[in-house]
Amino acid sequence: MSDLFGTSEASASSAVPDDDPSRPLPDRLRPQSLDDVVGQDHLLGADGPLRQMLAAGRLASLVFWGPPGCGKTTLARLLAHHVDLHFEPLSAVFSGVADLRKVFQAARERRRREQRGTLLFVDEIHRFNRAQQDGFLPYVEDGTVILVGATTENPSFELNAALLSRMRVFVLRRLDDEGLDRLMARAEAATGEALPLTDEARATLRAMADGDGRYLLTLAEALFALKQAEGEGMAPLNPEGLARVAQRRAPVYDKDREEHYNLISALHKSLRGSDTDAALYWLARMLVGGEDPAYILRRLTRFAVEDIGMADPAAAEQAIAAWEIYDRLGSPEGDLAIAHLVVYLGTAPKSNAGYVALGAARRAAKRTGSLMPPMHILNAPTAMMKDLGYGAGYAYDHDTEDGFSGQNYFPEGMERERFYAPPDRGFEREIRKRLAYWDKLRAKRAEQPEDP
Repeated sequence: MSDLFGTSEASASSAVPDDDPSRPLPDRLRPQSLDDVVGQDHLLGADGPLRQMLAAGRLASLVFWGPPGCGKTTLARLLAHHVDLHFEPLSAVFSGVADLRKVFQAARERRRREQRGTLLFVDEIHRFNRAQQDGFLPYVEDGTVILVGATTENPSFELNAALLSRMRVFVLRRLDDEGLDRLMARAEAATGEALPLTDEARATLRAMADGDGRYLLTLAEALFALKQAEGEGMAPLNPEGLARVAQRRAPVYDKDREEHYNLISALHKSLRGSDTDAALYWLARMLVGGEDPAYILRRLTRFAVEDIGMADPAAAEQAIAAWEIYDRLGSPEGDLAIAHLVVYLGTAPKSNAGYVALGAARRAAKRTGSLMPPMHILNAPTAMMKDLGYGAGYAYDHDTEDGFSGQNYFPEGMERERFYAPPDRGFEREIRKRLAYWDKLRAKRAEQPEDP
């Protein structure tokens, strides 16, 4: 477990231990105090909630939720030192119930013999199943341990409600460019060497790190080793040279975890907001991350019928066509069909009138129960049914002057309701005109006296 935070330039040198140089650079450059931490000022600034909790002299059980390499492990270790608690690290990947029992027993003995508490840090806490998570409850409640869990997954989905209610969730952010620059400066100060990179390559290194401080320092260590092997005459690497030294890092993307839902939500809402360029960006993020194109196409087809609907009926046809094209071509050629679909959907007029109409009709159907259709629109396939009045008085619309009879098709005993209200845009502008025309004819027919 080697998560890390960077340090401020002023404290860079003092925060670096001068022990075993064989240890990985991320581990050697761990911050030595909370004041050395960068990238999480929203938690550790003067008004940050974590800083205020420490100032009050009481540390509660916590969940650190954030991406890899943002400093979850380091921060937990520093908190334990700050409040003088024994730090007990545990990984949910490699630990089971027997390991937890040993930790809880040792914590109780430590509190009894040394009057010292224990901060139990559980990395990847979401990997414990529900029953194992329940096992923490009595030990958290009676203060045997202060539990600090780290997770890259949304705690709302991955942790038991009972356990989550006893912990405070703090969201850690991916390191921004300023934080990553500080880490590079810290590495250079610690080694006494400048990274063999041009300014453009330094920017590329930040992009490759993708907010992960541990990854940046690991790659920096490889660059220092290359410089030592090449000698002082080594020319700084440009972005292309850096790419040759280290393959570009794949973006953080887990197809069955929260990032999967975050990106498809971003794509969907960008399309709804008619921001085609943003939608193309989120599409590219998903494709680069390895998302199943069939899943993307399914969601785009849903968007076509749900958020465009009758404003542009061709949108659904375009979605099905893009799906068929991709099935025939596959990647990478078929990716262009998906991009074309995104452009079409992003630039199409938007309407959810059909979606709203179906919801209103469903509610009316549940409210009215099992009302029968009016007799005049029922078929009469037998003489008995005809004698009972089935089909009596039905007006065949094609035989009317306007091709519109204006008859009532709602159940008897139910007032007419308007479910579908098309907006005045796209193809639905024409539909709106038709509905208004038919309303006018319907009102005119209602004023005419019935034939005796």
